[in-house]
Formats: sequence, C-alpha cells, structure tokens
Amino acid sequence: MTTDTLTAFAAGKLAELDAKSLKRTLKPTHRLDGLWVEREGRRLLSFSCNDYLNLSHHPAVKAAAIRAVDTYGVGAGAARLITGDHPLFTALEARLAALKGTQAACVFGSGYLANAGIIPTFAGPGDLIVVDELAHSCIWAGAKLSGAETIAFAHNDVADLERLLAERRPGAGRALVATDGVFSMDGDLAPLDAISAACLAHDAWLLVDDAHGLGVVGGGAGSARAFPDARVDLQMGTLSKAAGGYGAYVCASQPVVDLLKTRARTLVYSTGLPPASAAAAIAALEVMAAEPERVAAPLTKAQRFTRALNLPLAQSCIVPIVLGEAETTLAAARVLEDQGFLAVAIRPPTVPAGTARLRIAFTAGHTDAEVDRLAEAVRRLIPA
Repeated sequence: MTTDTLTAFAAGKLAELDAKSLKRTLKPTHRLDGLWVEREGRRLLSFSCNDYLNLSHHPAVKAAAIRAVDTYGVGAGAARLITGDHPLFTALEARLAALKGTQAACVFGSGYLANAGIIPTFAGPGDLIVVDELAHSCIWAGAKLSGAETIAFAHNDVADLERLLAERRPGAGRALVATDGVFSMDGDLAPLDAISAACLAHDAWLLVDDAHGLGVVGGGAGSARAFPDARVDLQMGTLSKAAGGYGAYVCASQPVVDLLKTRARTLVYSTGLPPASAAAAIAALEVMAAEPERVAAPLTKAQRFTRALNLPLAQSCIVPIVLGEAETTLAAARVLEDQGFLAVAIRPPTVPAGTARLRIAFTAGHTDAEVDRLAEAVRRLIPA
C-alpha cells in the first residue's frame, strides 16, 4: 500500500504542474490508419504522429508482422544472449548495415535503450562527452549513466564544439561527441560535415541519433547521407518513426558492434525485440527502397506548409510553431482540434521554458489540400 507521505508528495507535485499548465495526461488514441485518429469519439486528421511514411498500416508491413507471429510467437522469450536472438535479427541487422554503409549493426528494444546502452559502453569515468544542448533526453541519460564528464555545446554551433574540445580534450581519456541528426522538436539538421571534421581534429568519436532522419532525409538512408563528407562512428536510429514499428539500431564497424553485443547493459539485460517488430522493420525498409516518391513526400509537404506561412524553409518533415507559453499553446491546440486537426502542444521540460510549441509533423499521405487547410488554420494562431 502506498504510504501517505508518498501520495502527498505526488499530489503536491501534480498540483504545481497543473498550476503552470505543465501537467500531462495520457489520452487514448485509436490510430485508424496512417493519417486519421479517433480521440474521445472524435475523428481527427493527425499532424502529430512520427509515422512519417504511413507504414504502420501498410499492408506489406502488417502482413510481415502477422507471418512472424505465426512462425515465431509474440515474444522473444529471453534476452538476445540467452535465447532471444531469433533468426529475423540477422536479416534486419544485415539490411541496416547495408543501408548505412557499415560492416555491422545491432538492434535494440527502443531508441532510449539504445543510447542508454551505447554511450556507457564507450565512455566512462575519466572520459569526455560533449553533447548538443538540444539533443534527445536519451543521449543525456546515456551520458549520465557513463560517469564521464559531460558538457553541452551550443545548439549546432561547431565553433563552440571546437572550443570545448580544444579546452577539455587534452586532459581526458576517450572523447565522444553526440548529437541528433534531425532535431525532434525543431526539425533542423545537425551540420554533420563540420561536426565530423571537429571530431577528427580532436580524436573524438561521433554518435548521431538519426531517429527522425531514417527514411525521410538524405535520400532515405538518414541525415548522415545529407552530409556525404561526415564520418559517423556510431550511426544510431529507431524503427519507430518512418519505419512505422518499434525498436532501434546502431550501425558501426564489426568490432564496435561485437563489443556492444557483449557489454551494452540495455541489450544484455533486456528481452529481445518481438519477432513481429523485426519482421515489420524489414518489410518497411523494403518499401522505402522500392518507393522513392513516398520517401520524398513528407519533406515536400513540410516545405509547402512553410512556404504558405512565410516560415524558414523546412529542413525535415517536422515544423515547430513556437507560441511561447504553455497555456497559449494548449489553447491553440484546442482551436485546431475544433477544426478537425490533431496538433499536440509540446511544453517544458520537453522544450526550453518559454518555447512551448505546436510540433507539426508531415507524412507521405497528407494531401496538398490538407496541408493548405492546416496552414490557413495555423496562420490565424501566429501572433502578428
């Protein structure tokens, strides 16, 4: 039974958050297909899903998952090093390595598990980790778990990164630089060519989280492909965005992957990814390879939207509409919902204080007419 002091603590924290319009609650959402959702009995056109290629409902992807359940069951049954390394992993990892141009790949249960396991495998006490200040929470979690000295560089500021490496690298053992490839809340791209050059100059390894780049940026392979001169030592990404399913991966050299498979704690001590998720990912990658027009569509839609509103041209399929305060943003989301759109309000601590926003995500299936209707609705919400 929960103690009274614990309940009182939780109730107090919830009240504080509610007073600041920062309390968050789960809302059951029935995703009817890759575009439409049902919430509280209402049918809404979603611009908040990360299913950028609408593959979560693609017939071939669903069929692959169903076949895998029939063949292998619904769960892996154990950690991969025990009996959970089912045959589909070999095929999926080979396909991912070929896509990213590396010797090998390692599949994890989720993006958070991947970064929480990868980073402590290669950095520890006495080492240095330098992270973009807006990098995803799981990168920061992995850095903290490592015990290494961890410092932030200003967002996408290569000069600041070079300054920090020049100052801190000489006294450190190993050094790792970590950044998103596509930033999930701002939609901008990391300047990977320049970051890679800085890493090479200071003997630092580079980890790029390409969760929001795979399948939609850089010709379908991810944001690193958008920067052909970049050397990325650890190419991490997820299978839960454009691939439409669940799971994550890292692509690297064979020795790096072999070390991860024997020492990354979030892989060693976690049950393997369900067979259906692995099979769905393989099928999704096949669709990406076969349908380049689908891969190109989300960015095209996002750029149509930014042109309509005279915003900076979208670099990815994510466009933030920064409105400032949490309550203002919540109210804007309600206005859009009244017009049949789902555009979820993103508030601190997910984004910095004073930068609450509508995070608009475009998919291959959104029509030009739907994009234009959303642009007109959003136009009325942007302060003059």
